[in-house]
Amino acid sequence: MRPVPRAPAGALGIAMLCVLGLAATWCVAQLVPAAHARDARALYDFTLLNRGNVEWVTNGVLDLLGTVTATIWTLVLVAVALKRGRPRVALAVALVMALAPLSAEVLKPLLAHSHAVVDGIYIKAASWPSGHSTAALTLAFCAVLVAPVRMRPAVLAIGLAFAAAVGFSLLVLAWHMPSDVLGGYLLGSLWISLTVAALRASERRWPLAQGTSQAAY
Repeated sequence: MRPVPRAPAGALGIAMLCVLGLAATWCVAQLVPAAHARDARALYDFTLLNRGNVEWVTNGVLDLLGTVTATIWTLVLVAVALKRGRPRVALAVALVMALAPLSAEVLKPLLAHSHAVVDGIYIKAASWPSGHSTAALTLAFCAVLVAPVRMRPAVLAIGLAFAAAVGFSLLVLAWHMPSDVLGGYLLGSLWISLTVAALRASERRWPLAQGTSQAAY
């Protein structure tokens, strides 16, 4: 007997929490003076770690999310999903990998706000949320979606470690404020939650044929 697909309500609930988290992060970073100053101080503390070969390593991590490499990641994930007989997941991954970072770039000028400056470290106003951290977490969760169930814990651990390394690199190189990185993580989580909800809803509305390789989302 085919298992009953899970309801999308749980994923939609997580998406709502992400929206609330995004709103709270932006409001605190912009409107609370103490948080404004703490954000800048935390960034300064991270930049102190930029010694020796750290800059070379962090630039290498961020290069893994360049335009070409991000396209390659997307194609690989789509190919794996199709190979496993999961066309809906393949389509979802292709869309979310493109739309999540794009949404960050759209939001930046709309939600731009000035940042405090510590020791001359300046971040431009249109920086929230970070597109790199959005893309990193989106990539991590998309990899989990296409992976076999038995491999998902390991894939999730590797993906989260990569996303954390991207966030660390952004801060050490002073590309973004800590609140920008957190906003990117929340935005990526929002997109993935909506994607999972859509996949669950589609499976309930249009069940796949018996025997099709379709693991639970």
